[in-house]
Amino acid sequence: MKSTGVVRRIDELGRIVIPKEIRRNLSIRDGENVEIFTDNESIILKKYCRMTNNSDLALSLCELVYNTFNYKIIITDRQNIIASAGINSVLTNSLITEKHLNIIENREIITKLNNSLTIGEYTLNGNFIYIPIISLNDSIGLIIMYSEKELKDELIIGKFIASIFSRKLDI
Repeated sequence: MKSTGVVRRIDELGRIVIPKEIRRNLSIRDGENVEIFTDNESIILKKYCRMTNNSDLALSLCELVYNTFNYKIIITDRQNIIASAGINSVLTNSLITEKHLNIIENREIITKLNNSLTIGEYTLNGNFIYIPIISLNDSIGLIIMYSEKELKDELIIGKFIASIFSRKLDI
């Protein structure tokens, strides 16, 4: 654990302010949740991500979609790829791009034909459908369906997977 050198006073209601620079560096948005941990005499705050806490579900759904329909799929949270199937497993935990974060923020389903997707050093070429995952009126992730060939039912399957996450995380 490294020191930031920042000291803050706790107010009469027990609140502290996390400096803007720290929130920006950790991509913590206004109104976002943080988890609170204790370790001996330390209090540790960690950005809370509902999607990451459900990475086992994401991986199971990816494998189900790929094994049943042979559709390639990637599921992300707001920062990383948390699961994929039919695509190089090295992608898991890779950072998503600013372009993908904008798709999440804009909450629109986007289809891109004859396009490429670069994640780290890995590039996919083909057709893509991007489906934002929305839970409790917050954009929390993205379903990316991918095919080298013509897209068929990927949109329906992608919407279905996004709906599963939305309903599970709304609880």
